Amino acid sequence: MTIMRFASLFLLTLASVLPARAQSAAYTWIPVLPEGPVYVVPVEGMIDNGLASYLDRALSDAEKAGAAAVIFHVDTFGGLVDAADQIRKAILDAPMVTIAFINKNAASAGALISYAADRIVMVPGASIGAATVVEGVGGEAAPDKYQSYMRGLMRSTAEANGKNPDIAEAMVDEELEVPGISPSGQVLTLSATEALEFGVADAVIDNMDRLKEALELTDDRIVNHNATRLEATLRFFGSPVVQSILMLMMLGGLYFELQTPGVGFPGLMALIGAALFFGPHYILGLVESWELILFVLGVGLLLVELFVFPGFGIAGLSGLALVVFSLGVSLIGNVGLDFPSLEAVGSAVWTLAITMVLLVVMLVMGARWLPQSSRFNQLVLAPELGSAAGFTSAATDDTLNGQVGKALTTLRPAGIAMINDRRIDVMTAGEYIEKGADIRVVRVRGSRVEVREITVPS
Repeated sequence: MTIMRFASLFLLTLASVLPARAQSAAYTWIPVLPEGPVYVVPVEGMIDNGLASYLDRALSDAEKAGAAAVIFHVDTFGGLVDAADQIRKAILDAPMVTIAFINKNAASAGALISYAADRIVMVPGASIGAATVVEGVGGEAAPDKYQSYMRGLMRSTAEANGKNPDIAEAMVDEELEVPGISPSGQVLTLSATEALEFGVADAVIDNMDRLKEALELTDDRIVNHNATRLEATLRFFGSPVVQSILMLMMLGGLYFELQTPGVGFPGLMALIGAALFFGPHYILGLVESWELILFVLGVGLLLVELFVFPGFGIAGLSGLALVVFSLGVSLIGNVGLDFPSLEAVGSAVWTLAITMVLLVVMLVMGARWLPQSSRFNQLVLAPELGSAAGFTSAATDDTLNGQVGKALTTLRPAGIAMINDRRIDVMTAGEYIEKGADIRVVRVRGSRVEVREITVPS
C-alpha cells in the first residue's frame, strides 16, 4: 500500500513538473516589454556602410519615440566587416529591447549582427553562421589576422548576451571543435532547429505575425521603419562594386583626359565618376572635407605636372599619391584622423587594390587596342598623318606629269594655267612667270601642281 501511494505521488509530481517545464521552454525567452511603440527595421541585402548609416537613423528614431523594442528583420548573406561592426556596436548600445528575427539567412556578417540583439528568433528553415572573413571577389579565406579579429567580435558579442562563445567562434574558425556540435575542419552553420537546441536561438516561430502574437503586440504599437529613397540610392552608390566602377571612371577618365588636354569626353566621365563617388559618401558621413581637399589637390598637382613642368616628376608623383590615398580613406568610416583597426578596413583596402589592378589592365588594353579602332580614331586624331603613311589632302592626278600648257595669269608663284583644255591651279618652284608663257608640269602631289616655264634656246 505504501509503495502504491509513493508511485501515485511520483506520477502526480512528474505530471505537474513536465507541463511547467514545457511552458518554460516556450515562453521564458519573451522579454518584458514596457509601454511604447515597437519598431520593425529591415536588415536585408548586402551589409555595407549605407545600411549601417540607415540603421543608426532607425535606432535613433526609435529611441526618440520611446520605443519599447526594435525587431530587426534579418535576411542577408553578409557584407563588409567594418560596417557590420558599426551595426553591432549600435545594437549592443541600444537602450531598448532588441530582437533579431532571422528570415531566412543570417550568414557571415549577418550572424554577427544577429548575435548583438538581446533575443534571436528564427523561422523554420532559416540558418545562421558561416562567418569566415573572405577577400576579393573569389571568396578565398582572408589571412589569419582578419579571422582572429572576426573571432574576437563573434566571441565578445556572444558573451555580452549570455550565449555560448565557443559556438559563435566556431562559425568563423573551421579548426575550432565544439564537442557534440561542431567537428574540427568545417565552419559552423546552424539550422533553426539546431540553433534552438544549442541555445543560439531563443525561439523558432513561423512568421512575423506569430512573433507579434507571442509578444502580445497590437497593430497600433507596430511601426514599420524603412529607408528613404535617398538612403536607398546612396546605399546603391555606396556598394563596393559600384564604388569600384566609379573609381575606374574617375581614374581612367583622368588618365585619358591628361593624354588629350582639353575638356572632352574622358574629362566629363571623370567628373561624373567623382561626383557620384564622393557625393553619396559625403552625405553618408564616410567622406570628410579634408579627404575631398586631398583629392582636388592631387588632381591639381597632376595638372601642374602636365602644363607647367612637362614630364613626370615630384608634382606628378605627389598628385598620384594624394589621389590614391584620398580614394582609400574615403572608403573607410573614419572620424577625423581616427581610423578603425587594420582588420576592420580590410574590405576597403581590397576594393581599392582590385580597382587599381582593373585600371592597369584597362589602360594596357586601351593603349593596345583603341588606336586600331575606327570609332576611336573618329574621336582622336592619329599622331602623324604624313604622306609616307598614305595620307594626302587630295587625290593626285598623275596624268598631268609632263603635260604642257599656257599660263592664263601671272604666276608669282601661284596662279592659273590652261592644260589640256582644263583650268588648273598651279604654282612654280619660286620663279616668276609672265601671263601667256608656255609652261610644263614637272611634279604633281595631291592638289599641288608644280610647273616650270618652257624656254626656247636662243
